[in-house]
Amino acid sequence: MFNQRIKITLLLGVAFLIFPFFVSGAELGDKADFFVNSEYDILDREQASTTLMKITPSAYFYIGNYWWDGLSDEDRALADDALEVLAQEFETKIYPNLTNIYGSEAKPGIDNDTRVTILLHSMVDNIGGYFSTADGYSVLQANNSNEREMVYLSSRYLSSYLAKSFLAHEFTHLITFNQKDKIHNVSDDIWLNEARAEFAPYLLGYDDDYEFSNLKMRNEDFRDAPNDSLTEWGSKKDDYGVIRMFAQYLVEQYGTNILIDSLWSPKIGIDSLNYALEKNGFEKDFSEIFVDWTIAVYLNDCDVSEKYCYSNENLINFHITPQVNFLPTTGNSSLMVSQTTKDWAGNWYKFVGGSNALKLEFRGGVDTEFVVPYIVQKKNGDFSVDFLEFDSEQKATIYITDFNKENISLILIPSIQKDILPQNGGYHSFSWTASTVDKTPEQIKEEKIQGLLQQIAELQSAIATIQARINTILATKIENNGWSGNCGKIQNNLSIGMKSNEVYCLQKALSTQGADIYPEGLVTGYFGYMTQMAVIRFQEKYASTILHPLELKKGTGFVGASTRAKLNKL
Repeated sequence: MFNQRIKITLLLGVAFLIFPFFVSGAELGDKADFFVNSEYDILDREQASTTLMKITPSAYFYIGNYWWDGLSDEDRALADDALEVLAQEFETKIYPNLTNIYGSEAKPGIDNDTRVTILLHSMVDNIGGYFSTADGYSVLQANNSNEREMVYLSSRYLSSYLAKSFLAHEFTHLITFNQKDKIHNVSDDIWLNEARAEFAPYLLGYDDDYEFSNLKMRNEDFRDAPNDSLTEWGSKKDDYGVIRMFAQYLVEQYGTNILIDSLWSPKIGIDSLNYALEKNGFEKDFSEIFVDWTIAVYLNDCDVSEKYCYSNENLINFHITPQVNFLPTTGNSSLMVSQTTKDWAGNWYKFVGGSNALKLEFRGGVDTEFVVPYIVQKKNGDFSVDFLEFDSEQKATIYITDFNKENISLILIPSIQKDILPQNGGYHSFSWTASTVDKTPEQIKEEKIQGLLQQIAELQSAIATIQARINTILATKIENNGWSGNCGKIQNNLSIGMKSNEVYCLQKALSTQGADIYPEGLVTGYFGYMTQMAVIRFQEKYASTILHPLELKKGTGFVGASTRAKLNKL
């Protein structure tokens, strides 16, 4: 837990009067009064009397007298053993590994001492520990400063498996304070500060024993409130749940360096993560990754896509539970819902039931830009992922065919990424309407197309019948004109208005070139307009041998020497 309370004072004399016990040369059994956060202290105290109980090369371990004095002799012996275990864990694992990964705390720091101070005192329920930035400043700047590199743990968890996870978490805050506030003179967004601290136990292997791990606790917190905003921080367990599950996904997909490089950057928050992603060669930005994550926490299926799942074996069966909306399976029905959401918050709606086709209409609020992936689950267990396409009014409509038959459910996942930190409450409105319809527009369109194709086929059949009759009539007419109907080479030039056996042969030759040359296909012996157009198309088809030698670009419709030569050759 990260606490940024800093109280400013200019009273130098008072500052020295409240200066806490200086640790240089401290010995076991030394007494010291420390400022504590009254919001978290079980007695609402602003100061706590403590005793130095353990010293390691890297840390001093103080315990609050109020808690220690209330223990029986047996419980004190157990607490002393637990403190020894925690001290060794800090010395051999927490301190060396986290400083190697994230960098060092200020060393020797404001107290000119290389050791970190760790204070265990009685805290309220559900608080595992905290860190105060005030301790990193002098009492001239913060009158509740203990003027040392210091973290606080709840004494109630000393014998718990979670104690080492909580210590790793708070120590990460101490490192972050140096790497960000001291080195770059910037304070990171609290949600990202907490995300790095929440991920520290995983980096140290403390989440491997899942049943007693911080990861399991945060997993349950997230499933209880998955709609919580990732970036809006309120120090609630919901906030810890969402940032922990997101951090797990981020690192699994893009590596620990994303957290490290964003920490070492002078940028903060989302800007620092985008910087780290680009530095490590990734094309996706934070917004795209957030949307992928909202899909992954529902699907969690690597067979659909590697980007839509967790690889941690303890999270293989993890899925959030969406809000289910049921449509009647008989008749047409409609369901309309209006909702609000915050920036960087996931929302999951599942639609089942219905019949025939499902129509889903989504409308975003004014001046909003929602990103809405949707998942269709098929009867055979397969999933498909797609995205709504919005018009200029932030409206989108989709149809799902064979709903409740071949396609058994639709999952809608709207989110908005407008502000890095939500302002003025950060609420954005949206609505959706789900209704059943007999047919989709595509199905109606396809039926119309099929009907037109049937009509075309019938017309083509009628045309063929008519054409056969025309050919019979023409054959009789040719005989009556005294034409032989036999075709050899065309010897004479032909043009519009002519009527002869050679025109008959010209038409017969053109009809063999296909519908793109002579679609009418009439063989009458009369050189009319349709025949002229067919000749033009023929000339332009073979322009390289007919037109280009004559330096012509377009057909003329006149059957001269070059046209006759090509016809006779074919």
